[in-house]
Amino acid sequence: MVINSFAKINLTLKVNSKFKNGLHQVQTLYSWINLFDKINVTQIKKNKDRIIFIGPFAKLVKKKNNTVYNLLKKLRELNLIYNYYSIVITKNIPVFGGLGGGTSNAAFILNYLLKSKINNILLNKLEKVIGTDLKLFFNNHGYLKNLRTIVSIKKKHKFCFLLIQPKIKCSTKKIYSKVKKFSAKESLNKNIIKSKTRFLDYLSKSRNDLQFIVEREYPIIKKLLNDIKNEKGCHFSRLTGTGSVCYGLFRDQIFAKKALYKLKNKYPKFWFSLAKTV
Repeated sequence: MVINSFAKINLTLKVNSKFKNGLHQVQTLYSWINLFDKINVTQIKKNKDRIIFIGPFAKLVKKKNNTVYNLLKKLRELNLIYNYYSIVITKNIPVFGGLGGGTSNAAFILNYLLKSKINNILLNKLEKVIGTDLKLFFNNHGYLKNLRTIVSIKKKHKFCFLLIQPKIKCSTKKIYSKVKKFSAKESLNKNIIKSKTRFLDYLSKSRNDLQFIVEREYPIIKKLLNDIKNEKGCHFSRLTGTGSVCYGLFRDQIFAKKALYKLKNKYPKFWFSLAKTV
């Protein structure tokens, strides 16, 4: 079985508070994009899983303590699976990019293995070993109201993105440890989403609360985001998650492609990709 494991983009990100256990309460508008890892899953007769990562970013994935390994281990502890599998993952999603690639891999394998058995109780248990963004990969457009609640967004606008990653490994734990100020909680106004123009205006005026911290740690990211924003046809530029992938939301793919060629000449060692919402 071949599975497409999609990346996600944080269109907005607010950090509301910090729990005693060190986790942060966040709110985010997010969307899947058509950048994906390819996962080949085959049931085997051996009593040990075979997990292999290949592709452009394979070398950056830990061989054992990774989301797929931890998922299978936890599912067996919960007596939810009994077979063993050969899993080959082609890593096209940048690692340490803020696009949720590792969590996405676990989520799509989970959906393949269990399908109708998945519920919020199980997801809450799995989040402890995989990550708190696991739920984001069960709704392709949504609003994370808090760490326990996702509001599904039915109105789906087509957006075009230019993605760029500098050669930087942003540590999620490190970036969140530097959060000192918190944003007020916000309720989602669904009427804004109905109109693409109003929604784009809202997104343009929004932000990622973590971006300032990442820019301070890595000045090249601030420079890159400014360069993207100044390209013709770009509505706004932003960091997704804790980074280090920077993106611009463009009027259409033609403008995004022109910006890609121009910025690729300026930053030849960076990773580039065009993407659309799924």
